[in-house]
Amino acid sequence: MKKAFPVYDICALSDHQHDDLLISRFAPYLQKHQNLSLPHKHSFYHVVFFTEGGGTHAIDFKSFPVKPYQIYFMVPGQVHSWSFEGPVDGYIINFSASFFQSFLLRPDYLDNLPFFSGNIDDEVINLSGDSQQATVALFEQLVQESSQTGSLGMDMIKALMLQLFIMVARQSESKNPLPAPNYNYTLLQSFRKLVDMNFSTLRLPKDYAALLYITPNHLNALCNDMLGIPSGEVIRNRVILEAKRLLVNLDMNVAGIADKLNFADNSYFTKFFKKYTGQTPEEFRKHTLSHGH
Repeated sequence: MKKAFPVYDICALSDHQHDDLLISRFAPYLQKHQNLSLPHKHSFYHVVFFTEGGGTHAIDFKSFPVKPYQIYFMVPGQVHSWSFEGPVDGYIINFSASFFQSFLLRPDYLDNLPFFSGNIDDEVINLSGDSQQATVALFEQLVQESSQTGSLGMDMIKALMLQLFIMVARQSESKNPLPAPNYNYTLLQSFRKLVDMNFSTLRLPKDYAALLYITPNHLNALCNDMLGIPSGEVIRNRVILEAKRLLVNLDMNVAGIADKLNFADNSYFTKFFKKYTGQTPEEFRKHTLSHGH
């Protein structure tokens, strides 16, 4: 059955059957996978560094202008699409969660990097002069290493990727210093992870407050203070995001999506979606699939 909204795994995109890794220059990758301009979902981490190009790309329905020396990072499950103008080049790395977990004794290492948090505003970074050429050099080394078959090649690739991540994290941190991981910051991260895991069944802030052993008022104050929105809105935004991700998959009808998201019925889901997005689910689906993101 043809899917309008494919979910890609790495080996479907790779000539070498490395289920855990694909490294390539971007222009030939794009040439080979032109269908990837339509909204699609990845089951892996996805890093793209542009060295030339224009147009736009969208991550989870938020659009960004493509610029040379821009790097973006996506976590598994996110939806994205491209609308390029003129020639585009750069580099791409796709890798599985297990690829990195097996390398470090800290399996959650990637979760603690700002651009792999799943927060879209942290995922697109325009690199400054100092780090542009250093980043190109690292990607060139990655392309070289991935074409060799030596026994230590994979470890070298992981070491180079780690270097790349740390370098970009340092730059993004120098522009937007992260708060020191204090109690409130850790609590907020825990809340977001719990919402990610339970948003379809737990909809009330008090449910999450109980899981975190704090009061609903404390949770609300924390979200207002650190995110500028109440805790109920964090949960609602996650439900809306999942609804949007499911709506660009034509294999599911709106009633099926309402059911999957645990709405009592289709009309309640439609009212909820329209209230917070300004469009009915059908209008959103039609607009997104005709505009590419």
